[in-house]
Amino acid sequence: MKVRASHRAIFIATSFALATLPVLPHSLVEASCGSTTCFLVIGSQAGVSQKGLLTANMIYNYIPQGTLLDGTTGIIPAVKVDDRQIVLDEHREIRTINQFFTLDLNYGVTERFAVQVTVPTIVRSHRHLIEQGATNEEEQLFTDNGLGDIRLTGKYNILPTLRSLLVVGIGIELPTGKFNTQTNVPKNTQEPTLQLSRGNVGLVGTLYQAYELLPHRLNQFSSVSYRHTFRNNNGYQFGDEYILSGGLNYQALNWLVLTGQFNWRYLVHDNFSSSLRQHVPAGASFDIDTAIRDRRVPTTGSTTLMFTPGFTLNVLPQTALYVNVQIPVARDFNNNLAQGVSYVFGITRSFQLF
Repeated sequence: MKVRASHRAIFIATSFALATLPVLPHSLVEASCGSTTCFLVIGSQAGVSQKGLLTANMIYNYIPQGTLLDGTTGIIPAVKVDDRQIVLDEHREIRTINQFFTLDLNYGVTERFAVQVTVPTIVRSHRHLIEQGATNEEEQLFTDNGLGDIRLTGKYNILPTLRSLLVVGIGIELPTGKFNTQTNVPKNTQEPTLQLSRGNVGLVGTLYQAYELLPHRLNQFSSVSYRHTFRNNNGYQFGDEYILSGGLNYQALNWLVLTGQFNWRYLVHDNFSSSLRQHVPAGASFDIDTAIRDRRVPTTGSTTLMFTPGFTLNVLPQTALYVNVQIPVARDFNNNLAQGVSYVFGITRSFQLF
């Protein structure tokens, strides 16, 4: 992992964490072409709702990907799905803006078992140069929006006590979004990482733990998650994802909770069944290997450490607003553009159905 933050930024982030401490378990927050997301713990998502209680989260994420790290160029391969071809050094990335509007529903079936449905809507804007360095170099803008992949999760609290909980979750991600969207060029499929869907089923495992260090005042939590997505019909497979988070929640006032957490994510390289070609800016491109075989997409995958401060306002009974800011501490994006400071805004509301 390469550290990409100044000493001053790390000092400010650490000082804020110690000053605010990070919400009590049931009421708070805890590639190639642009495919970044926010990854943090939101307590009202991670826990298990009481029997008959429906907890709804409406979440907005703003995630810019436009930072060129030291020693990197932002030059990446073109992944040509229709030709089953990777063309090395063909693109120069400029910027991607991802916006997620997510509806997350948690329903307590029993006191210890809950089901969760997560429905994302994605708005994506991406800009890059194709044929980089050549005389016919061209800047392209791609925008798309629509439903993403819906996730269904079953969660069970295996350690229900007054001060602690330990929740195991097993889920499935359904390819409900578009994954064959075309570019501005007719009959030319857009790159997989710009699609709104991964194009095949994914399996998800989660483990969430929380403990009240000071009852109704200070809460500690941690979370581990893993995702594996199978290869889609275009021959593309998104890399496995590992996320590890931990933090504290501090009930400062009856209506105010201060939060702080660190979030680490490791994304494995994507894989594409394709031939391999080399782009040459000043001359003719040439084939390296014409055989169709499984190949690692070199500028996908990443390692990211974020510090995420935030707060929750309990504005009405069973209703809360929360804000979180994800600040990069360390990033390695394999010569791709890195995720910048990202923002999460949300509202949670609970309904006693039965």
